[in-house]
Amino acid sequence: MNKRSMRRWAALAVAGATVGALAACAPSEPAEGDDVTLTWWHNGTGEPLLGFWEEVAEEFEAANPGVTVNVTAYQNEELQRTLIPNQLRTGSGLDLYQQWGAGELAAQVEAGFVKDISADVSERVDALGGVVAPWQYDGATYGLPFNFGISGFWYNTELFEQAGITETPTTLDELYSAIDALKAEGITPIAVGAGDGWPAAHYWYHFALKSCSPEVLQEAQVSYNFDDACFLEAGSLLEEFLESEPFNDGFLATSAQQGAGSSAGLLATGNAAMELMGHWNPGVMGGILQEETGDESATPPEFLGWFNFPAIDGAQGDPTAALGGGDGFSCTAWSPPECTDLLNYITSVEVQTRFGEIGAGIPVTPGSEAGISDVNLQQVLAGLQASTYVQLWLDTAYGPTVGGAMNEGIVSLFGGQGAPDQIVQNMKDAAATL
Repeated sequence: MNKRSMRRWAALAVAGATVGALAACAPSEPAEGDDVTLTWWHNGTGEPLLGFWEEVAEEFEAANPGVTVNVTAYQNEELQRTLIPNQLRTGSGLDLYQQWGAGELAAQVEAGFVKDISADVSERVDALGGVVAPWQYDGATYGLPFNFGISGFWYNTELFEQAGITETPTTLDELYSAIDALKAEGITPIAVGAGDGWPAAHYWYHFALKSCSPEVLQEAQVSYNFDDACFLEAGSLLEEFLESEPFNDGFLATSAQQGAGSSAGLLATGNAAMELMGHWNPGVMGGILQEETGDESATPPEFLGWFNFPAIDGAQGDPTAALGGGDGFSCTAWSPPECTDLLNYITSVEVQTRFGEIGAGIPVTPGSEAGISDVNLQQVLAGLQASTYVQLWLDTAYGPTVGGAMNEGIVSLFGGQGAPDQIVQNMKDAAATL
């Protein structure tokens, strides 16, 4: 990762306004004694990430006698929506946990759930530069990222060739032309796991990204002002897109990442030509193919290509802008000092280089980029480097109150029950409660 990339990531605007605090119990103190047990939760349920984190835990235990690390993987939606929030409210039973940063982190900090680790990770923060910003709040650091990338369309190069598509779409009109060409060949153009909600919401995010100027997007994260017409336009564009019927049959009930029938599975098995998804998708597809074939050596499909969400002619958005975010970890307010030590180890050059080598994501620690050998991640990295503006996932940027209301409105529109103006109104109403 070069310094230019760091400066670009530093431009990510993190929601800095006060967000609704969660109801908190007083955190309990760790028990005294020579032996320490750390409870670590993450969302890497499939290989190679599942085994990788287990190895990291074992290595940390070996280097720190008397420390036991109980590491457990949970399915992403369950972890983020219920398990972490519920466990944090108990004030115990969890030390290191998956953290997506920005508004979601701010709410947890306001509730007193997260440890300020600024003093213990200052050197690491200096090395990471701007990419650590979503894990900071009110001048303090409450977590560290280990992975940062952007989303875009993963596509089947063979199906594109079959449909006569020789160039990846760079404008929305070209994307519509590609959809028509695929349909003409009897190919499902796009798979989406709308049953999980957030994959559907990401379409509105991208339409907003390409409709709104970076300045409007950055200001909205601070002021929660959504009066600019571009937010309404994003919903209208999504409504038109849905009318073109680009998605797989039963997309409203389809999951995103679980099994061959998921949107990732449909792309992996050649039953759809595209999927709008994050940088982690090849790893997910590789895991699905391993499960389906029983072959633990199965890898992501060789036919994969990638392109950024297309620009919209005449819109105010940056045509090269990308939507992205990262994965990180935070220590709970009641965790022992060894939690921060483990976090420093996870973000070390040694571990980050190996993280890049397994192809599970894009490491963030300078000096580890040499580990990125996976051709799919190299495509995403090239897209990231070509983007002059990177916007953090909107629900993460706006926090759980506004982001949740926004997502509900988008999912309703996806299901044919909502309207573009209702999405914006949901956001305004939620912001008014903060």
